[in-house]
Amino acid sequence: METFPLFVAAVLMADAANHHSALAVWGAQLYFYSRVLYLPIYAAGIPVLRTVVWNVATLGIIMVLAGLF
Repeated sequence: METFPLFVAAVLMADAANHHSALAVWGAQLYFYSRVLYLPIYAAGIPVLRTVVWNVATLGIIMVLAGLF
């Protein structure tokens, strides 16, 4: 829930601006699959890998925002 509002805002801005670049699409997919992967890693209690996956999801948001420019 920490990064989801930012992700939704970024995706909605990209859609409203009609910027469906490959970077934005890849960023959205990267965010989604990273968050799906994050859940079992979090449940297993693997701290370092959990941080890496969280940062990859954040990179996905940055890619969506970069796709706007």
